[in-house]
Amino acid sequence: MSEKQDPFSAPFGTLFGDHMSVASYVDGVYDYPGAAVPMENFSMHPAAHVLHYASECFEGLKAHRQVDGSVAIFRLQDSVERMLLSIAKLRATPPSAELLSQLIIDATTANASFTPDAPGSLYIRPTFIGTAANIGAAATPSSEAKLYVINSPVGDYFPGGVRPLSIFIETDIPRTTPQFGSVKSGANYVMALGPTLDAKRDHVADQVLFASGDDVTETGASNFFLCDEERLITRNLDDSFLHGITRKSIIQIAHDMGLAVEERSIPVDELKAWSEHGEMFLSGTAAVIAPVGTVMTRGETVQVGDGQPGPTTLKLRNALTDIQTGAAEDKHGWLTPL
Repeated sequence: MSEKQDPFSAPFGTLFGDHMSVASYVDGVYDYPGAAVPMENFSMHPAAHVLHYASECFEGLKAHRQVDGSVAIFRLQDSVERMLLSIAKLRATPPSAELLSQLIIDATTANASFTPDAPGSLYIRPTFIGTAANIGAAATPSSEAKLYVINSPVGDYFPGGVRPLSIFIETDIPRTTPQFGSVKSGANYVMALGPTLDAKRDHVADQVLFASGDDVTETGASNFFLCDEERLITRNLDDSFLHGITRKSIIQIAHDMGLAVEERSIPVDELKAWSEHGEMFLSGTAAVIAPVGTVMTRGETVQVGDGQPGPTTLKLRNALTDIQTGAAEDKHGWLTPL
């Protein structure tokens, strides 16, 4: 990989492998040639359903360079299961788990040489888009679609690597629509764009933590945790926010470490009080685990602990990345070797 293609200096998600896997979908039936093909642009009709009615969803997972030099995908089947639910939410017919798994494996195998060493990884983006040319189908699922997988060699999601983030707590604007909050759809994510940009401008925040109705949920693209040396606390799951696979992994690792895990509602006042003695962090496929050093509300700024990444946060992060890269035993069968 040349210097201009260095994933540690290029913006996250702007570099790509040279192959992709593509299946076509017509009236609920998928057709996949059975191998990755060279990366190329798609041609779509200007009336394509996705361009008008947001018939689109995606997944995000990673492959990691192992300590022995091989490459393995982290929690493949969990991402497959979640994407099948997302496609069903679009009222399209999902593919079989076996087909989607094969598309992911074929594209990632073809692009495995682009996988950087840790802390870099090969981001995997399966995507479903409605392509039927029909601008009268606002209340109808797309009868045609493409299901495809591309790969992006990446470094750290947040510029500067592992550093304490500042978050602004938004208590008025909801993160997204409750019935679609657990779906990885572009229409879902774009709802957080405006509040996030406003918080970056007005409060110099890295991210917005949405807590409408005094109910802490997630940021624009990450789950949220409180922790200390004894406990891990995070919002209990419902359909209003994303069921993160990194979140699920962290909870299991916390159990393995002997931490007490609480999945429950978190009022804003409890969060602010926690900053006096505990730690906070964000989690996601892209961000992995990102410590929080400052919490802001309208008119108030609170430092979390000493403002630096906490010991439990770093312990959880190191345990997770060690499993992902094969430096620690994969006790739960999370890795799929290529």
